[in-house]
Amino acid sequence: MNKFTCIIAILLFPIYSSAQLYYPPTTGNNWDTTSAADLGYCTDSVDALYDFLEQNKTKAFILLKDGKIVLEKYFGNFTVDSNWYWASAGKTLTAALVGVAQQNNVLSISDKTSAYLGNGWTSCTPAQEDKITIRHQLTMTTGLDDGVANPGCTQPSCLQYIADAGTRWSYHNAPYTLLDTLLEVASGKKLNQLVTTWMKNPTGMNGLYLKVDENTVYFSTARSMARFGLLLLSKGMWNGTAVLSDTNYYNSMVNTSQNLNLAYGYLTWLNGKATHMIPQTQVVFQGTLNADAPNDMFAALGRDAQLLNVVPSQNMVWVRMGEAPPGSSGLVAPPFNNEIWQRLNRLKCPQSITEHNTKQLAVYPNPTDDMVQISSAEEMTKLQVYDISGKLLLEERLLASQYKLDLNGLAQGVYTLHVFYKDGQPVIQRLLKQ
Repeated sequence: MNKFTCIIAILLFPIYSSAQLYYPPTTGNNWDTTSAADLGYCTDSVDALYDFLEQNKTKAFILLKDGKIVLEKYFGNFTVDSNWYWASAGKTLTAALVGVAQQNNVLSISDKTSAYLGNGWTSCTPAQEDKITIRHQLTMTTGLDDGVANPGCTQPSCLQYIADAGTRWSYHNAPYTLLDTLLEVASGKKLNQLVTTWMKNPTGMNGLYLKVDENTVYFSTARSMARFGLLLLSKGMWNGTAVLSDTNYYNSMVNTSQNLNLAYGYLTWLNGKATHMIPQTQVVFQGTLNADAPNDMFAALGRDAQLLNVVPSQNMVWVRMGEAPPGSSGLVAPPFNNEIWQRLNRLKCPQSITEHNTKQLAVYPNPTDDMVQISSAEEMTKLQVYDISGKLLLEERLLASQYKLDLNGLAQGVYTLHVFYKDGQPVIQRLLKQ
């Protein structure tokens, strides 16, 4: 890409961010694309991302911008038509189905779970069980013990009291899985009938719920997962058709749903929160779920790193399907999700970036011998320095409007400074080290 084309691509970037969403046809495999070069992505950086994904047993990766495919890569024998399991990423799909059920007056999430599953669906006392509602199942706050021998078991003997509903957050599969039965009882239809009528027909998704051990698992192509991500990006709309039209429900689904785990909505993971919890622990961790992802990112995360990320501020959706990355526990994997974000943040070609100062950023002296004073009208969250080949050389995390950056260890030459803010968007300036 020549210099003039690169500059034009960057100048158009704000237009891309607010562009109208494209929706692929609901039948066939035709899907409009946007060139990676048009977004200023470097071929070397894209190749590095694909190498990383392949090394970590990925089968499919798709990145959408404004609904159009920018990156799409399949590994090994996996193809555009291959199906794979969503694992717990399918929880977010179930949450969407519950939302449609509520808007269709099939149920209310304030209903007691026992109204559909019957009294004695747990081994709790009647008073304890009576406090559990559908909303508690959606928010992982049923108060049932996730420390039992088999936390996937949905038999009453496995569903034991540990705390009152709404007072404890724990990532517990069994109460979630019972939402499938609850939907069938409430609607009088099978789960696959519901997903076909409410999701597949209006969006063109394919796929099927299948029983795997005690769990109900959704299987589909990678493009179908991307279609669901696009539906979430468009707030439940699909090309003018309201699929999930309950605005209050959607907003609760993709925002903090309770005050125990700020990083959890309705069966959906949230970035950009002051604290977060993760499965299999009661520890509250300080800081956001994925430090390198935009703060407004929300995600469906599943076992073996089945990943769906949605970023409203960037009109972006991306999907990863595959086997468990080497060395991972195989469980829901926020750290691996963040490793992908680290590589996505390096896709932009340094040479394609023009200096801009939309957040009143001051960098001086420039040129410099060693120290650079960085001042901004807004609080900065992270600084990065890249060489002209796009290699990351320095990174500093901070929460400050002023910072003194030491370049003493760098050779003379031209570098790019990336300054990040809470919205996840970098402001980029050239640096000249004398």
